[in-house]
Amino acid sequence: MSMDMQRFHATFFEESREGLEAMEAGLLQLEQGDRDAELINSIFRAAHSIKGGAATFGFEAVAALTHVLETLLDELRAGKRAVSGAGIDAMLASVDVLRALLGEAETGHPADPQASQAVQARLNGVLAGNDAPAAAALVAVEAPAVEPVGWRIGFTPAPSLFMSGNDPLRIIRELDRLGTLDVACRTERLPGFEQMDPLEAYLAWDLGLIGALPRSAVTEAFAWVEDDCELEIEAILADAVADASAPDLAMPVELEQVQAGPVAANEQRNGTPEAAESSIRVSTDKIDGLINLVGELVITQAMLKQISAKLDPALAERLFEGLDLLERNTRDLQEAVIGVRMLPVEAVFRRFPRLVRDLSARLGKQVRLRTLGEGTELDKGLIEKIADPLVHLVRNSIDHGLELPDARVAAGKDGTGTITLAASHQGGHIVIEVADDGRGLDRERILAKAAERGLAVPDKPTDAQVWDLIFQPGFSTADAVTDLSGRGVGMDVVRRNIQALGGEVQLESTLGHGTRVVIRLPLTLAILDGMTVAVGEETLILPLSHVIEALQPDAADVRRMVGEGRVLRVRGEYLPLVSLNEHYRYGQPRRDDALVVVVEGDGQKLALEVDELLGQQQVVVKNLENNYRRVEGISGATILGDGRVALIVDVGGLVRSLRVPHAA
Repeated sequence: MSMDMQRFHATFFEESREGLEAMEAGLLQLEQGDRDAELINSIFRAAHSIKGGAATFGFEAVAALTHVLETLLDELRAGKRAVSGAGIDAMLASVDVLRALLGEAETGHPADPQASQAVQARLNGVLAGNDAPAAAALVAVEAPAVEPVGWRIGFTPAPSLFMSGNDPLRIIRELDRLGTLDVACRTERLPGFEQMDPLEAYLAWDLGLIGALPRSAVTEAFAWVEDDCELEIEAILADAVADASAPDLAMPVELEQVQAGPVAANEQRNGTPEAAESSIRVSTDKIDGLINLVGELVITQAMLKQISAKLDPALAERLFEGLDLLERNTRDLQEAVIGVRMLPVEAVFRRFPRLVRDLSARLGKQVRLRTLGEGTELDKGLIEKIADPLVHLVRNSIDHGLELPDARVAAGKDGTGTITLAASHQGGHIVIEVADDGRGLDRERILAKAAERGLAVPDKPTDAQVWDLIFQPGFSTADAVTDLSGRGVGMDVVRRNIQALGGEVQLESTLGHGTRVVIRLPLTLAILDGMTVAVGEETLILPLSHVIEALQPDAADVRRMVGEGRVLRVRGEYLPLVSLNEHYRYGQPRRDDALVVVVEGDGQKLALEVDELLGQQQVVVKNLENNYRRVEGISGATILGDGRVALIVDVGGLVRSLRVPHAA
């Protein structure tokens, strides 16, 4: 029987990448002084799983490197070696090389063989004792006062163990080769014959293994089933050897519970059978297909609602009740399906401790990373695309924003700078902030650089207009070009990438006190709540998350400012008044009874002039660039209930088009 090994390869690569992320996070915790025994064990288990999978599929380079790494980790967790800076550096370097080797195995893109050889040499150097252990710094894993002569083992497989391709008898036979093994089978979970399922594991075992073996030899035998069993291990000491030869396995003893589950820094799961069966790995393509079907259902529901509006409610009362129920169920289904694609933003944040560590050391700066709101959920598609812009912003903060320690102390600051990554839900948006407490932006220097480059700048520009110049293509105030900065490539790309996600960027800064970049993103790229408005014979959608209020303006509140166009006074505040008819060049005659919708985007309010408010509804977002081309001031399109196409207004784009004039 032929098997589709490619399917298993994909699972191996995905799980291995998760394992490497968890290893990296755990190693950084070790470097910060965390000496928890379970932390060491979790890093070891990740390396062991990668090694086992690589060996199974024949990825020899990955298996060889993880074998050396696993040996070093085994000595750390056994208390035979201290955690040292050289050891941490070597292990972090091995994580980088393993990523490249996995990429080579997955895509065929060759990794650097010299890098692999060099990192193995570093690991072997550490193993050879180039960093001598310090007794006071040994990992806090307490060894028994007396060497064990055997082990009592309680092994209860989860019912789903067979489905993961594992066999309890194979594990027992492996233990039998390690020493003298006494086996007692427990059958209390065995159901009646009619209730038996041949695919479920019902038996459990109490095992007595006699032999002077390290604990790692016992746990290694169960490495492949840690997620699918309850495991209890107790040392048998020399003074109990007589009992151990025929162990009273029912005797109440204090057992050390081995945590069954993935690496502590990765997904959290219990070792119970119920938890093992509580989640499944599903292809994102299947989820995307489901979201597309829900989108079509939303369009169909809107179509039925529009058709039913022409019926007499008295004659079609039950039909209207059914349509209301359909609308509620459709919304609940849409929220549930989109929830499947939501992941905590921690999936992005966890890459930054390593980035900050390496970059700060390279630049000779002292940096403290603070993260907030890691549990805030974001659409998976957004998570994958927001990572690169965030990396650029954090690099900018370290390179440009934070001063060297001596300069910070001279300015009365802590010598260690702080970079803050924060995520939260605000008003229908995901808000991600990147802030530093560094030198801040120099307004006069930016204006001088803009004048040097011939960029158009308004008279008496506000801070927001000055900061906006940083997002101009090729703009840079760096004095020297390095491999990190000064080439004028970056902030314009950051803004463009975020705008492509339907988001917006806002920058705030105070000279001498730091800079804060705020990114606002939609909760999902698939469906949004919109306000439907009419402009002449055209229908437009305003994202409801940007709408503040709608009103009928008084003619006396409309003013024309020289060089600024029309403004509308709303509760004492003057807002730019934009006619969507004129902005999109529809060519419709202006109406005296036009309405205004006040919106906010990119930190600024606008008053949008429309002809009519048609209502509110959910709309399915269709990408306009993929189907036509990019249109300024438009973020996408949707299909209305009557089959017509309506454009979705890019509120942030409208704000930016008014804020900074284009260069001549």
